[in-house]
Amino acid sequence: MHRLVLRGGKLSEDAHRKAALAKEASYRMALAAARQTSGALAAIARGLHRKKRLLMRENRRDMENAARSGAAHASLGRLELSDEKFSEIIHEVRAVKAQKGAAGTITSRTILDSGLELEKVAVPLGVVLAVFESRPDALVQISALAIKTGNAAILKGGKEARNTNLALARIIRAALMESGLPKDAIQLIESRETLQNLLKMDSHIDMVIPRGGSSLVKYIQENSRIPVLAHASGVCHEYVDAHADIGKAVKVCVDAKCNYPAACNSMETLLAHRKIAGKFLPLYAKTLGGKVELRADREALKILRAYGFEARKARESDWGTEYNAPVLAVKTVGSTEEAIRHINAFGSRHTDGIITEKKSEAEKFLQGVDSAGVYWNASTRFADGYRYGKGAEVGISTGKIHARGPSGEEALLTYKYILKGDGHAVADYMGKNARKFLHRKVRVSRNG
Repeated sequence: MHRLVLRGGKLSEDAHRKAALAKEASYRMALAAARQTSGALAAIARGLHRKKRLLMRENRRDMENAARSGAAHASLGRLELSDEKFSEIIHEVRAVKAQKGAAGTITSRTILDSGLELEKVAVPLGVVLAVFESRPDALVQISALAIKTGNAAILKGGKEARNTNLALARIIRAALMESGLPKDAIQLIESRETLQNLLKMDSHIDMVIPRGGSSLVKYIQENSRIPVLAHASGVCHEYVDAHADIGKAVKVCVDAKCNYPAACNSMETLLAHRKIAGKFLPLYAKTLGGKVELRADREALKILRAYGFEARKARESDWGTEYNAPVLAVKTVGSTEEAIRHINAFGSRHTDGIITEKKSEAEKFLQGVDSAGVYWNASTRFADGYRYGKGAEVGISTGKIHARGPSGEEALLTYKYILKGDGHAVADYMGKNARKFLHRKVRVSRNG
């Protein structure tokens, strides 16, 4: 078994064992045939379907325990495995299976000289540590993508979802064994001590993916020796421009806020151009039907109250708050440039959109907003790996290195250079009679 060394600290026995098993499993996963990983994903989907009653029972136990402990409404919404969410989970596993795997793909090929060929090949990262709050669907998504890409994953879920997570992990590990793959390619940890130890094991773990609130993400970023793929918060905006179609704007903004308020891609701040605010805001508030608490700046507040709608005055802190709840900050602006400045100052670089019929304003916004996703006439709720055609997502990254936005299998891959020669030596390319390099790029197909 691979020897683990942690400099300057003492390892917990559980962390040592989990890390070593994951590392060994990652080597086997990297060599797995596509039929094995596809078989494992098919077995996971079957297992989830067969064990639905058990999973629902375990999830109800978790829901009851969380409710008794006073969990917030948004947390209960993320924890719950509804029939619809359960069907989506199975569908996502099948969608990941259907993806054309990128691992092993030759992304570039260069003829350095006759008989000397250099290839750049996509390969698995190795071992991923995923930390997420009370979202059982995240466990399945990350596991499916790790298996698809030939990686191993160590998973730490929120204690509120303990029973659901344990049941899901058993199904996934059984599917791996059924397909001839190492069950330890997917492991679950429960203790905070084990997590703290694992965050220092950069010799064994290649990337950490935290999925949860800003406090969780900041804790991971501040305590990890390992590269982190994450977003600290989801302060998403929709900007209704002066040239917006009001009916289209109402539809998009209702969806962005109300479709699933607890999601990180839900709209938290609505910006409205002053030239359209008087018409748009009353119609939007009427459509919301009092189901969303509005926190408005002075001008928006005046408009809303003039039409009899309840709203409270926004504070400066509201502009940068991720509510994850039916609460919306509303602000008026005088131009697209002002909207861009506000978003870049108070947003989280997650997803932001403009609603307008004027192409020049849209292009200005699309270019000027510094976010992972910038939309034109579409709801921020589209920021999702499945909706992007990735099958599922391991998380959403607001960083700019390695992966950005909803991150699917590409986030779990790196690359290596493979050089194929025939007795070539560097000395042949040196001195008076040195051979010349060709450096000829060769077009590669999707299959290499």
